Amino acid sequence: LSNDIRISLQNPLAGITEQLRQMGLPQREITTAVRAGDTPQKERAAMRKIAPHILVTTPESLYVLLTSVGGRRMLGNVRTVIIDEVHAMIGDKRGSHLSLSLERLDHLLRKPAVRIGLSATQRPIELTARFLVGNKHLNSDGTPQCTIIDAGHKRRMDLAIELPGAPLGAVMANEVWGEVYEKLVKLIEEHKTTLIFVNQRRMCERLAFNLRERLGEEVVGAHHGSLSREQRLHAEDNLKSGKYKALVATASLELGIDIGDIDLVCQIANPFSIAAFLQRVGRSGHNVGGLPKGRLFPLSRDELVE
Repeated sequence: LSNDIRISLQNPLAGITEQLRQMGLPQREITTAVRAGDTPQKERAAMRKIAPHILVTTPESLYVLLTSVGGRRMLGNVRTVIIDEVHAMIGDKRGSHLSLSLERLDHLLRKPAVRIGLSATQRPIELTARFLVGNKHLNSDGTPQCTIIDAGHKRRMDLAIELPGAPLGAVMANEVWGEVYEKLVKLIEEHKTTLIFVNQRRMCERLAFNLRERLGEEVVGAHHGSLSREQRLHAEDNLKSGKYKALVATASLELGIDIGDIDLVCQIANPFSIAAFLQRVGRSGHNVGGLPKGRLFPLSRDELVE
């Protein structure tokens, strides 16, 4: 997501520079940088020396920056903090950790930074606002002191459950797995680009291996957190360029990444929440007038009931 946001910024920033040139105004290059766990040391050192105008980072990397002298110097002039996919931070330790880092950041600044939270799947929105502002910006009745902008937009979605011909049991039998693979192959061949989500890295590799045997080595990829940075970027580039017919991924591709050619999302086994499922299905039909399309594959009787 960090890399995708940085790439998405390039065209608008280039447009601003060109507009300034046409208006005869002084041109100012607006710089961007990504600081995440796999950012090379050379790039980390460069941004500490000359701070970018826009820094794309993760909660964990923000915490690391706040613990170093160079990092605090770089963050000393922050004016705005945008928390993208803010719903993913609510209700777990990662969100609590981020809240603490945001308060530490404000303590570092002369004037607290403006906080902006963004998400397409935040419900209830008042709870999200309460998380965003922290404890210091609440009214006497406990409501958050901020502006809530609710677009109230609900996208139509094409959703369905895919079941094998054989009855589901307590666990998925090997012969039923074969049927699941064949059904996935049929769906992949009927669509331009398919993104397949699984819940475990081991399942990601297993599914990718079986689909490659049926569709070919070059048209199926895998994407998860245990792969190297280069392998993940290679998989993302192949997906965006249309070289892959299907990509099997864990939650590493769940949030925000914008690839307009994906026209089907398959979820193998139940996701951990309905919000996560809707977020994943939303990776498809990601263009004007597009219809997100998702197929859910339960792997047991219990998952079917859920």
